Amino acid sequence: MSENPAYPVGLRLSGRRVVVIGGGQVAQRRLPALIAAGADVVLISSSATPSVEAMADGGEIRWERRRYQDGDLADAWYVLIATDDPEANAAASAEAESRRVWCVRSDDAEAATAWTPATGRSDGVTVAVLTGRDPRRSAALRDAIVEGLRDGTLVAPHHRLAAGGQATAADATDTGAPLPGVALVGGGPGDPDLITVRGRRLLAAADVVIADRLGPRDLLDELPPHVEVIDAAKIPYGRFMAQEAINAALIEHARAGKAVVRLKGGDPFVFGRGMEEAEALAEAGIPCTVVPGISSSISVPGAAGIPVTHRGVAHEFTVVSGHVAPDDPRSLVDWAALARLRGTLVLLMAVEKIGAIAAALVSHGRPADTPVAIVQEGTTAAQRRVDATLATVGERAKAEGVRPPAVIVIGDVVTVGPKRPA
Repeated sequence: MSENPAYPVGLRLSGRRVVVIGGGQVAQRRLPALIAAGADVVLISSSATPSVEAMADGGEIRWERRRYQDGDLADAWYVLIATDDPEANAAASAEAESRRVWCVRSDDAEAATAWTPATGRSDGVTVAVLTGRDPRRSAALRDAIVEGLRDGTLVAPHHRLAAGGQATAADATDTGAPLPGVALVGGGPGDPDLITVRGRRLLAAADVVIADRLGPRDLLDELPPHVEVIDAAKIPYGRFMAQEAINAALIEHARAGKAVVRLKGGDPFVFGRGMEEAEALAEAGIPCTVVPGISSSISVPGAAGIPVTHRGVAHEFTVVSGHVAPDDPRSLVDWAALARLRGTLVLLMAVEKIGAIAAALVSHGRPADTPVAIVQEGTTAAQRRVDATLATVGERAKAEGVRPPAVIVIGDVVTVGPKRPA
């Protein structure tokens, strides 16, 4: 074979016959991509791995349980040869050559007429890398490019085909494209590494970011200078930006053709008023993409070594907003019912009201010695944990100077795990 480089091309295999010879580990790795491409896959092999067999049982491929025979490549568009029989591989390769079918060989790349690149996908982009005879280098380059696309250090412009096939800018879609519109992005519990890949990518491509105080603030430092950052901080009992003003700002900037990210702490729909914003955008005719985030209700306890469920200890957990006291007429929480539950109770926004909440739970039957843990600023460098019981948590929180944001966990799961020093 000459030293000329391989000519890269993307095969459109949907509905076209593809033959895979051999049902071992190579086939197991390659088949999912062929299936995803919509190929009509025929597997020819006397045996197969359990995963490959499951693909056949599920109707994703057709499996002819036998060895390769001359004529098997009739009408094929593409063939993957991956058996441990050199003679069968050579015979199948010769048939592919005679029929002018592109052929990949796992045993002898030099004898093949096609090579499989190291392939990765991110946000609708397929990255395929060929570096000749060095597959490890191909894989390393692929990983670097895909990671850049995923974390936003590489930004691929998004377009979609308009009528007539012309590529044009478009409204934000459910693929996460950084186009005019609004993305409600859950930033996670605070650690910037815990935002989702999709959320980070949208943030990197934004023109305007409207950020909450509890969002991952460190990510704002990574934004390019041209990005407008609007502080929507709702600092408890201090300065605040009314929800109506936030809605208006989202609509205003989106209508100006900007790609807008509403960066929220945790998940947009877990006590985050995300649906209020989504409804306002829908009413204004603004495209909206919702990007779920890791909720602090499970991630913060986990970061502090507390599982919200544990075999033999808790089979349920309930997440409750504690911003309204149990005796407040505005409360929508059935505290008596919660007290009767045996599982874990997770309280958000409950630092100020924890004394009253603990008293209500005890009065309705929850044992006063039920373990409680308060995790302040969870997942950040300032994280700290304060342990107590329902009987002592109110005074303990005051004595320790606990401040929001904090997640409070009530239940026996607090004592699960390695013993903490007294």
